[in-house]
Amino acid sequence: MGWFSPDPVLEVIFVRRFAAVLLAPILVGGLLSGCGGSTGPAVDKSLPTVTGHYGDKPKITIAKGVKASKTLQSTVLTKGKGPTVRKGDLLVADYLGSNYRTRKVFDNSYDRKAPSAFPIGVGKVVTGWDKTLVGVNVGSRVLMVLPPKYGYGKAGNTQAGIKGTDSLIFVVDVIAAYGPNATLPAPKPVASLPKGLPTVTGAWGVEPKVTLAKGTVPPKAPVATVLATGTGPKVLMGHLLVVQYTAVSWEGKALGKTWGTGGPQGLPTSVSDLLVGEPVGSRVLLDLPPQQAGGDAKKESVAVVIDILGQNGTAKEESAS
Repeated sequence: MGWFSPDPVLEVIFVRRFAAVLLAPILVGGLLSGCGGSTGPAVDKSLPTVTGHYGDKPKITIAKGVKASKTLQSTVLTKGKGPTVRKGDLLVADYLGSNYRTRKVFDNSYDRKAPSAFPIGVGKVVTGWDKTLVGVNVGSRVLMVLPPKYGYGKAGNTQAGIKGTDSLIFVVDVIAAYGPNATLPAPKPVASLPKGLPTVTGAWGVEPKVTLAKGTVPPKAPVATVLATGTGPKVLMGHLLVVQYTAVSWEGKALGKTWGTGGPQGLPTSVSDLLVGEPVGSRVLLDLPPQQAGGDAKKESVAVVIDILGQNGTAKEESAS
């Protein structure tokens, strides 16, 4: 398992469909975001040195002779002006991870030019992230050094070249946070929809119900239909979406949902290009044929209802806006 756990249904429906990588993977009552703020307090000299501004790919330097601490260390390098990240939020961030022993970067989002999203404080990421990032302000840059027990533990991660005795260094730019009940103003329902679609019922802000009447023809190609139009900006390629969704097979079998299971999830537009150009705040029906569904649904077409709650660019893009 990696340093965080992706949403398995999104991975099946979207990631395998587009042969891309989904990094999963949230404050109560609304959509929250923020930009970089003022510089934080002086950094402990025993910590690695980080150069680069919020939003820029950081460079980490470890002083000669300094060994990794056996305790969890962290400091806020840049304090943001946004809201406080709370336990259970979906956190959107850019990050870079480096091995303290080898000084090698094993993962980062800056080179991908797209942020990642993950539930924080609820055991979906390595323990050091949960303990460090809850309570920081959106718009902050955070440095942390994780001893093994706060990272991969004794098992390490051979694929990433991390031994069970290795400490990890992370620099995280906190871009946004969405609570489990995050929502936007209700979108405007589309008056005239194409015939032959699955039926979707349910008010905005609650789980929609998807019904497929007998004889509903499966799609031959991926189709996106806007059911209700939001008032937000249009979705841009390369941005990370924050969504609620429910998915059913063409046979009516429930495949997965975010509703009632922890709140919104992150979805890169690189694996959800059908949503590019649609306004944030919209409810969209995606009809996917079997070869696009992938995974357990490979023999069935899939209907997915997605509520687009937000989109986020990289930390650098957000701080410049």
